Formats: sequence, C-alpha cells, structure tokens
Amino acid sequence: MLKRQYIPLFVTVGLFVLLFAAGSFRYTGFFSLQVLMNLLIDNSFLLIAAVGMTFVIVSGGIDLSVGSMIALTTMISASLLQQGWPPYIVIPLVLSLGILFGTTLGAMIHYFNIQPFIATLAGMFLARGLCYVISINTITIDNAFYTTMAQTKIRLPGNTFVSISVIIALLVVALGIYMAHYTRFGRNTYAVGGNEQSALLMGLPVARTKIMVYGFSGLCSSLAGVVFTFYMLSGYGLHASGMELDVIAAVVIGGTLLTGGVGFVVGTFFGVMIQGVIQTIISFEGTLSSWWTRIVIGVLLLLFILLQKLLGERRLAERS
Repeated sequence: MLKRQYIPLFVTVGLFVLLFAAGSFRYTGFFSLQVLMNLLIDNSFLLIAAVGMTFVIVSGGIDLSVGSMIALTTMISASLLQQGWPPYIVIPLVLSLGILFGTTLGAMIHYFNIQPFIATLAGMFLARGLCYVISINTITIDNAFYTTMAQTKIRLPGNTFVSISVIIALLVVALGIYMAHYTRFGRNTYAVGGNEQSALLMGLPVARTKIMVYGFSGLCSSLAGVVFTFYMLSGYGLHASGMELDVIAAVVIGGTLLTGGVGFVVGTFFGVMIQGVIQTIISFEGTLSSWWTRIVIGVLLLLFILLQKLLGERRLAERS
C-alpha cells in the first residue's frame, strides 16, 4: 500500500501533469519542450529559495526573510559592482552574508526560544530596511560577467535552450535531494521536525541541526538573489517583494507538512513548476489578469492544507 506521506507528493505530480495537459489541449503551441524549459528559466530563483525553505519547514520552522534576503543580495551585489568590485569577490561575499544571516536567525530561534515566525519576521524587516540604507533607487548592473550570465543560452536537443540559472537551480535541487535522504544532517532534520523532544532524548544534535537548517536557507536565499540579479540585471529594494509567500506556497503544494517531519525536495520542485504552469496558462489566455495566478495558488494551498489535515487525522485515529 502507498504510504500516506507520499500521497501529497503524488497528488502534486498528478496536478502538474493535469495542468500541463489542459494547457496543451486548449492552447496552440503550449505542448512543447521549450514551454517546459521556460517554466524553469522564469522560476529558477524561486526554485533555489524553495529548496532551502523545504528544509526549514521539514524541521518544524518557517523563514519569512527569504524575499528580503534576495532583495538585499541584489542591492549589495549591484552596489559593489558599481564601485568596481570584481564578481569573483562579490558573489562569494553575498553568499557568505546569506549563511551568516541564516545561522544568526537559527541561533536566536534555538538558544533564546523565539518563535521562528517572529524571529524571521524581524529578519525580513531588517534585510528589507538595509536595502534602502544602500539606496532607495534602482542600481543598474552593466558588469560584463553578469551580462554574459544573463544572455547565455545553453542549447539542448529539440531546438530548445535553458539559461545558466536553470543549471544552477537543478544542481541545488540535486544537492537538496542528496542532503535530505543520504546524509546525517537530512535525517536529523526530519527527526527534529517530527518530534524535537524525542530527538533530544535520542542524543541528536538538535541545536546544530536547527542552526544549519537556517544557515542553509540563508545560503539558498542569497544564491537565489544572485540568480535573480542575473535575471533582472539590477538591484532594487522592492525586488522579490512577497516572494517568501510564493516560496512557502510552493513547498506546501509540494507536499511538505507545515507541522514538520514530512516533506520532499522533489515535491517542492513540482510545487514551483505548478506555479509556473499556472502563470503560463494565464499568459496564453491573454484575457485574464495576472492576479488570477494568486487566486488559483491560494485555492490550491487551501486544498493541500486540508489534505494534510485529513491525512494527519487518519494517522492519529489509526494509532489510537
């Protein structure tokens, strides 16, 4: 029999296939490999951030600072590049800042017993505020390396192409899958999310695991910011506004339980792809406002939360 924790994952994959099939039947030119590649091109930064968020939610936490960290990364990168700093210093610097930011939040959450919602909300305001300390205006990036990264197309069979950002995103997904299922860190993350007290009694390094989870989320957020910088070629304080909610929605639609302990990076991948295919269907329709994307995602999010609730209640009923 199918294990219940896999049901949301299979529902997510089935929903993506159904939506893509519906778009293919309704719109001419929708059913093509390039449309699939465009889903990855347009959502590569969202996918990277969602991998980090998957680990946070699996551990039983939440991270509201993701969008602000992406914006801060674009602002720091654009500002330093404008001052003449080379990319090989700027990119490692912003990635290190992301790790430092995330580990600081993780340490606050664990050692001061602060609710993750409150701690990361403070981090969100801090990062967004720092963006405007740097500049209240858009900072354009004309660095040759960033321009090349933005414009380079990697040709694939079937007369299709992807951007370098897609390759980075897929590597992060592969790394996330490996970390979640084949490393001690991944197993500890699931254990902490399933029951933190039990993890402590088993002698697992709960403090280190939680700090590493938020550090990894910070790394993914700053890397998503780098990719977003390639995509936009600018830094701006309003970049990625509200993206933390898109990231959380993708992870939940991907089958990760908000209560922690259950979730899959593969599911998150399809959760991001579902958001992308909804946006693509609306753009092909042409007569619908882009706000319909939010409405559809909101409905899907409610349905998946209800599915998680029903599966959780059935599991408790069987145990009793």
